Amino acid sequence: MPIAPGTFGALPGVAMHLAVALLLPEKWQWLALALCFIAVCIAHFWLTPWAQKYWQDSDPSQFVLDEAAGYMVVPLVVTAGPLWVIVLAGFLLFRIIDIIKIPPARQIDRNWHGAWGVLLDDIVSGLYASGLVWVIVLVMN
Repeated sequence: MPIAPGTFGALPGVAMHLAVALLLPEKWQWLALALCFIAVCIAHFWLTPWAQKYWQDSDPSQFVLDEAAGYMVVPLVVTAGPLWVIVLAGFLLFRIIDIIKIPPARQIDRNWHGAWGVLLDDIVSGLYASGLVWVIVLVMN
């Protein structure tokens, strides 16, 4: 997407989260989410060199597997609470925090290169978002 590629890039992570939450028994959900996260990360590491070369950019905005992986941190960390809260708050907070790049995500984004640098700033943003979603879930109870 030419507009807000990171936001649209996180949506496949949301779709995987919803599919797992709605289609699998609760006892298998965390494992399935972890496997989806690992699969996205493997695809990211496999395709990043190609994307960087193709778009001639160290962190091409057109390549968004890192955004999907970053969002997926939220349901892996936030394991209790209403699904709609985790999805909506997780998605919005992840995107806001990923755009702002709260340290150390900012330093990773600026100083790390290659697949690790592209991915880790999003994972850090996902961890920050997860903490805030936990607070929201706790306040709701």
